[in-house]
Amino acid sequence: MERTLLQWRLLPLLALIAALFSVFFASPRSLQGNNRCSLLPHDHYWVSSKRIVTPDGLISGSVEVNGGIIVSVVKEVDWHKSQRSRVKVIDYGEAVIMPGLIDVHVHLDDPGRSEWEGFSSGTKAAAAGGITTLVDMPLNSCPSTVSPETLKLKIEAAENRIHVDVGFWGGLVPDNALNSSALESLLDAGVLGLKSFMCPSGINDFPMTNITHIKEGLSVLAKYRRPLLVHAEVEKDLEIEDGNDNDPRSYLTYLKTRPTSWEEGAIRNLLSVTENTRIGGSAEGAHVHIVHLSDASSSLDLIKEAKGKGDSVTVETCPHYLAFSAEEIPKGDTRFKCSPPIRDAANREKLWEAMMEGDIDMLSSDHSPTKPELKLLSDGNFLKAWGGISSLQFVLPITWSYGKKYGVTLEQVASWWSDRPSKLAGLHSKGAITVGKHADLVVWEPEAEFVLDEDHPIHFKHPSISAYLGRRLSGRVVSTFVRGNLVFGEGKHAYDACGSLQLAT
Repeated sequence: MERTLLQWRLLPLLALIAALFSVFFASPRSLQGNNRCSLLPHDHYWVSSKRIVTPDGLISGSVEVNGGIIVSVVKEVDWHKSQRSRVKVIDYGEAVIMPGLIDVHVHLDDPGRSEWEGFSSGTKAAAAGGITTLVDMPLNSCPSTVSPETLKLKIEAAENRIHVDVGFWGGLVPDNALNSSALESLLDAGVLGLKSFMCPSGINDFPMTNITHIKEGLSVLAKYRRPLLVHAEVEKDLEIEDGNDNDPRSYLTYLKTRPTSWEEGAIRNLLSVTENTRIGGSAEGAHVHIVHLSDASSSLDLIKEAKGKGDSVTVETCPHYLAFSAEEIPKGDTRFKCSPPIRDAANREKLWEAMMEGDIDMLSSDHSPTKPELKLLSDGNFLKAWGGISSLQFVLPITWSYGKKYGVTLEQVASWWSDRPSKLAGLHSKGAITVGKHADLVVWEPEAEFVLDEDHPIHFKHPSISAYLGRRLSGRVVSTFVRGNLVFGEGKHAYDACGSLQLAT
């Protein structure tokens, strides 16, 4: 009897020892408990920093997260008043806490061309770069997203494979542009807006639109209050003289094939219908967004004039237009080819001036990868190589590194990459560190420098085709939170891909 009692008394002690052993020898995966979506085993916690970017400016304080939502933001002086007993506190010290980046212009090429990128690798790269939401373009996947059926293929391809939140643009093409019921079905299916090309896209099932298509598309979009994104270049006859100065390995040869007049002509034509988006206009409620502006002269002047008249128009540019200039692109280095093209150094200075003065509204990556063989790196033929810059994981340090000399502030970075993109895409629960928003956060160290070389962990599929290889950058991403889940921290991703689809309703 005494032996039995002794055994019963020892059972709790043995259970405790067993539990301690299981914790000690457990894998990191098991330590997360049931939440394999996050590297942090807490649903309710605080993050603190001396530098938090809020809509009211930069503060020293703390952000409380509960259930994936920001439930309070307090300054350091009010910190002692907050009830935080038994709640995890993560102190990031001098690192910056900023709203997660929203990249509204990404080609993930999935389904159909996942060997170019894909949802898994692309969203892993995004998480490692502090991007918490991507909006995927309707082309370069196969088929292009131009109908509810093709959108469904995208959604199915993304299931359980996205590490950050993802939304989709639909395509405005000749086959659906004049069919309002077809466009309404696509918008009803959840695309956040539409995208069109005013020049050949290079993708067979995504043909270019004319101004009539665009006008009809805007009339439908007005009912939904969603945007039309436009690739604004229009082909014109070129007068290029034959001679030795037209070497296809010379970047200047390619630059001459897409002059600024292509952008100016397209934008001038486009703005002939954006007047309908004004208050009281026939397309009031619709919005036109000009993607990847390269020309900072006459094209930008036209956009500024349209805004001044009340047209509902915004414009983006991309980090590669702000980082590089035509004069510095090496002969045969087709990693730098994109359209519209990177222009000269004087144009780059004007783009920065427009960014700082607010004439350009936001930034996007236009991450447009492909297979290395299509870049023709060994051949170096700019006229035949695939155009597109791979940069998705590094747009934050690129923006900061090249912007420092112009006096870029943390608040401006948050505006260009979070606040304004969230409004364009209608993602009103994102884009700012304020109560009630999704807890989409990036923690980063602006002063930390690194060289982007082959030893640096790069998560997009084909690092060798990135034009940024070899560059020294400032701004190391420490942690990325998506709806409260720590999806990336200190070089590691969460075990499961738990990003959410952002479909319009």
